[in-house]
Amino acid sequence: MKKTKFLAAIGGLGLAALSVFLIAADHIDAPAVAGTSTDITDFYAFQGENPDNLVFVANVQGLLAPGQPTEQAIFDENVLVEFNIDKTNDLVEDELIQAIKRNDSMYFFMPTTNSQTGLTSTINAATQIGVVKISTTTDVQTSTNDDGFKFFAGPREDPFFFDFVQYGEILAGNAPGGFNNPGSDTFAGTNVLSIVVEVPKSKLGSPTPGANPLNPSARLYNAWVEAKRKQ
Repeated sequence: MKKTKFLAAIGGLGLAALSVFLIAADHIDAPAVAGTSTDITDFYAFQGENPDNLVFVANVQGLLAPGQPTEQAIFDENVLVEFNIDKTNDLVEDELIQAIKRNDSMYFFMPTTNSQTGLTSTINAATQIGVVKISTTTDVQTSTNDDGFKFFAGPREDPFFFDFVQYGEILAGNAPGGFNNPGSDTFAGTNVLSIVVEVPKSKLGSPTPGANPLNPSARLYNAWVEAKRKQ
């Protein structure tokens, strides 16, 4: 079987996926990929509405204006997005969920990770776990597989709140008082392309304790996301 090799275009974002809501963001501050199809703006990991599930979200191609810029934005078929999940607190992925666009749909794979760790990845068609038609601004599509995984891919309003202008003033030493309360949301009204997968915890296995130094007995997952370009 032919396998396509993908090489990391940027480093991973994100920290832990557990029973609370955590995010990491990288809006417009990664010069090598800013404005490209590999530009990850946010990573979200949180417990689903069903407490037995975890939800992972990768947003790419941020700061899309409403209307034509959002409607014409597309996922890149040469870019593989990977959700990495560490269960043993060694910061090496134990579980891996891959997503890549093919024609009008997003395909999801869950390979074994003993040959998938590191900066280089391949796609094995035999590990496919789901597919969903990519949504548009007027046609929202989701899908669910027989194991309870749920999938979505398409444009969404950027949920991240950040006063980027004030942040610049703080860095320049012009704002001794720090951020304003509530501040101005630089990203308000802009959109992103989102890839979402909801995963039953039973399909990930139980993590080992020790990831949280403030609560050593808590069982937490470390998680991060990467974008890898076809080589």
